[in-house]
Amino acid sequence: MRFRPYHSTSAGSSTDRQLKTAIKRILGYKPRNINLYHLAFLHRSATQETLNGLKVNNERLEFLGDAILDAVTADYLFRTFPTKDEGFLTEMRSKMVSRNTLNNLSHKMGIDQLIQLEGATTNAYRSYRGDAFEALIGAIYLDRGYDFTRRILLERIIRHYFNIDELINQEVNFKSKIIEWVQREKKQLRFSVIDEAGSGYKKQYIVEVSIDGEALAQGRDYSIKGAEQNAAGKAWQKINPETIDLSSKIG
Repeated sequence: MRFRPYHSTSAGSSTDRQLKTAIKRILGYKPRNINLYHLAFLHRSATQETLNGLKVNNERLEFLGDAILDAVTADYLFRTFPTKDEGFLTEMRSKMVSRNTLNNLSHKMGIDQLIQLEGATTNAYRSYRGDAFEALIGAIYLDRGYDFTRRILLERIIRHYFNIDELINQEVNFKSKIIEWVQREKKQLRFSVIDEAGSGYKKQYIVEVSIDGEALAQGRDYSIKGAEQNAAGKAWQKINPETIDLSSKIG
């Protein structure tokens, strides 16, 4: 299914009705401001110009949706795992909101069938599915508010499409990923034990990761290796959050 421009030419147009039906099928409700949803699926390759000369596409909504998704995911993980440390929570959030995960989620939900692309192949824009998913979250937020968006994410998406137990057991070696990245980019990487907390069997190591002399993140664990992984996970999210491929764990 492909829809025409995000702004309707007439009230109650057939494209509006089609999109409302699609949103109802995917998410269980009918939009109020349908123009927001048309815009959410307007890829930059299909950028349009408004009457006042403003060029529009879904990138601003993507920016907003990314922030909302991060907040809801962080809140969900914080409440679901009350005894887990920040390293675990950071790694889990990275798994849930990575670009490959969102690309696959968009396909599973049928969101990718609503995206308007022009003059481009899907291979040219590898993240367009996940980008549209985030833009959709931004549209829901503007249309219905934060509480409604949070409920949709928790009840219609996370509960139905994420296997949390499998995600927990899915190993991601962030340290190896960072090492590969710095080698490719010809940068200098350093993991440093900067402090220790506690003593005896309760002792934890605090490790800082830096690239080209710039400190990116810190992590702590009962082993140096674990602390390095925690720090690497936080640093990797800053460097390149799209490339964690855990899409097989969705749906």
